[in-house]
Amino acid sequence: MSTFIWVVVIVVAIVAVAAVGYVVMQQQRRSRLRARFGPEYERLMAEHDNKRDAEQELIAREQRHAELDIRPLPEESRDAYANRWIEVQERFVDAPAFAVTEADQLVTSVMAERGYPTENFEQKVSDLSVGHASTIDHYRTAHEISGRAARKEASTEDLRQAMVHYRALFEELLQETTRGR
Repeated sequence: MSTFIWVVVIVVAIVAVAAVGYVVMQQQRRSRLRARFGPEYERLMAEHDNKRDAEQELIAREQRHAELDIRPLPEESRDAYANRWIEVQERFVDAPAFAVTEADQLVTSVMAERGYPTENFEQKVSDLSVGHASTIDHYRTAHEISGRAARKEASTEDLRQAMVHYRALFEELLQETTRGR
């Protein structure tokens, strides 16, 4: 064979190996993101027109999260928050809508002390999704019910469900003793 044919064969082989390597890296990234974000990964895939945009959003969330100073709560703070949660739950009997508002504020307080920014709901969800993907849907649901409650469109059962949903994230935030990275 001539040198030219050998060069072509080598170039084609290099391109083929590079293409296979690229596909494998994409699949590994996709698997890693799916494992880390769970239901949040699937939600974003359904929301976006293409997978690449959704995955880029998740990667951006990871990068932002890595820059945050997320820290575990000291034991005394965990105990104080746990006691406050019990008080909020007790108030639910007499003032369910108020208790739901307090639950939201308590979750936000825990987030702030842990180092999460709390400027707006969508940013909170985005930041929390990195380390708390399994409970982020609970938070979304609780927030949606809270909004309905503010408009006086939520039943007592809805408010009870909001408390259950807030508690799922609250407990996870409270009990986490290591960095969620």
